[in-house]
Amino acid sequence: MLFSVLFFVLAISLVATAQERSETSKLLESGQATKLANPATASSEIKIVSYNIRWRSDQELQQIIDWLKDKRPSVIALQEVDRAKKRSGHVNHARTLAEGLGMYYAWAAPPAPQDGKASEEETGVELLSSYPLTNITRIVMPHTGPGGRWRVALGATVKIGRISLRAYSVHSETRIPVSLKIEQLGAVLEDLAHYPLSTPAIVMGDFNSWEPMTISRIRKLFSNAGFTTPFSDDEPTFMRNAMLFDLELKLDWIWLRGLPAPSFGIDRSLTVSDHFPLWTVVDLKKIGAGQFP
Repeated sequence: MLFSVLFFVLAISLVATAQERSETSKLLESGQATKLANPATASSEIKIVSYNIRWRSDQELQQIIDWLKDKRPSVIALQEVDRAKKRSGHVNHARTLAEGLGMYYAWAAPPAPQDGKASEEETGVELLSSYPLTNITRIVMPHTGPGGRWRVALGATVKIGRISLRAYSVHSETRIPVSLKIEQLGAVLEDLAHYPLSTPAIVMGDFNSWEPMTISRIRKLFSNAGFTTPFSDDEPTFMRNAMLFDLELKLDWIWLRGLPAPSFGIDRSLTVSDHFPLWTVVDLKKIGAGQFP
């Protein structure tokens, strides 16, 4: 009898694990463009971009691709990237972006909301790179938002010459208490903790830090974890036209560990989204002495 009960419990556990793996595989995609851009060689400086594209489609998506081609980043983190949603014509934007840029890519989306009313997958986050992506990890962030909505982050290792850096694209929840937002971001740092402390790292994306307290708590969290950012706390990265005034908020971030940033900026000329793209150049020479001319 005891053996039968143990066998039943084990069978239930195996089925649940298989279902979880199946869901993860459906909501995690990676690959490369059919035709990669000029093969990437190890460079002493690379450009990084983070941008919430707000599920732009058609001509607006092409504007984003053209802007990225002009800026020539080596690593890109995007948020609100649709793959199979009615509002964006059921087009796989993750793949479209990779093809348009000639890059490697990974994309991830969160589970369906807890209220069970979702008829299609949620929007996702994406990483694109001139260099191959390995150790790709989908991170379902703790704590749900309105309607039981989940949020997700995506991590991957980028190997540039003999240097391996860890990059993350993050999309935090908007309407949850500040303490829970910090715990969501903490889940990304928990994944990073699986790698040596000497691993250079980039955590970037839409943190939805519209409250002043969230901004100060984010700075404390990442500073204590050994990160720096070239961006100030009072530079808005989001603007939406309201009836009487323009709403400007600091929502987006790029945090760096072990990567000096000699130049950076926020490009407010690209207005297809209600967010602006952030970019920074990072210097690899100090962590890769003797590897670059």
